[in-house]
Amino acid sequence: MLRRLGPEVLVRMRRELLGWYERNKRDLPWRRTQDPYAIWVSEVMLQQTRVAVVIDRWKEFLERFPTVEVLAAAGEQEVLALWSGLGYYRRARMLHKAAQAVVAEHGGIMPVTAEELKKLSGIGSYTAAAIASIAHNEHVAVVDGNVERVLSRIRGWESHDAVGEAAVRRKVEEFSASLVDPRRPGDFNQAIMELGATVCTPRNPQCLVCPWASECRTLGEHKTPRRAAMTNREIACALVLREADAGTEVLLEQRAADNTVMPGMWELPALEVEKVTAAGEVMTVRHAIMQVNYTVRVHPVTARDASSTGLKGTPMRWFSIDKASTMALTGLARKVLTRAGLLRTEARSTRARFASPPITELV
Repeated sequence: MLRRLGPEVLVRMRRELLGWYERNKRDLPWRRTQDPYAIWVSEVMLQQTRVAVVIDRWKEFLERFPTVEVLAAAGEQEVLALWSGLGYYRRARMLHKAAQAVVAEHGGIMPVTAEELKKLSGIGSYTAAAIASIAHNEHVAVVDGNVERVLSRIRGWESHDAVGEAAVRRKVEEFSASLVDPRRPGDFNQAIMELGATVCTPRNPQCLVCPWASECRTLGEHKTPRRAAMTNREIACALVLREADAGTEVLLEQRAADNTVMPGMWELPALEVEKVTAAGEVMTVRHAIMQVNYTVRVHPVTARDASSTGLKGTPMRWFSIDKASTMALTGLARKVLTRAGLLRTEARSTRARFASPPITELV
């Protein structure tokens, strides 16, 4: 059984956390709105993507899709194109599908309660609670990885296997439900997530500045979790260009719709590393996906048409550079085209470019 804290302790903890939050919270653009759609987009983007990256991408997304109706009316490829580089593209697909459901089933008005929000594709308990509490002040607690870590440390709960993890999760959910401030649930939920993101971090927590230090049963005793080992892998791809009447075109291939990873996205043609020899300059790009560090050898190829390249595989198509820049490219394809000076990005001040792409021999 979970030993409950007295009401005076809960009141004190709420006051301490909210006071700390008011003094230390980061100025993030989605904290300046109560629009449930804008909050929803931010929560989806923040899953598996760093805050620093999300800030500009969130603004860009809302500029292109300012309302749920506009998002619902867009094509999937257009949505994926704007999502390119954020990774975990299933998030974008589910967001798009749910937006269409909001328009078709709710007249373009997002559901208000967490329970109703959870009926939409891709919205789980955490996202539903975040939207409902922040946008509508619903008295419901959020529990994500940050919250679970904070409250587990506060109460001294540990787990050593899957059964233990499930038990701790249940305790955290019960405790957080009793702890959330009934008057300011949205602020409280953002505050506890902020605490986990900036102070009670997985590694090297800043216990001395924690507003709940006096309540913590594991103060200064937090074990640093071991990082998962990264795997190194070398791959190769072809950067195939040709000059057309409208300018430079690039050859791209589309991942199969039933592919488990990035289905339907466009990428550069893959090459078998052991079967390719370079006749000229090769560009090397580093790219990480989850626990894999890729070293990508990019082989420039000039061609008149797709058949003359000697490339085989899924159907390929030529696209103008302008068109390619608006497509649903994989993060690696966008990175290579940017490094080659073919795509523009404000994030880079210098661009590498092949002066005259040499021919790569395929053997």
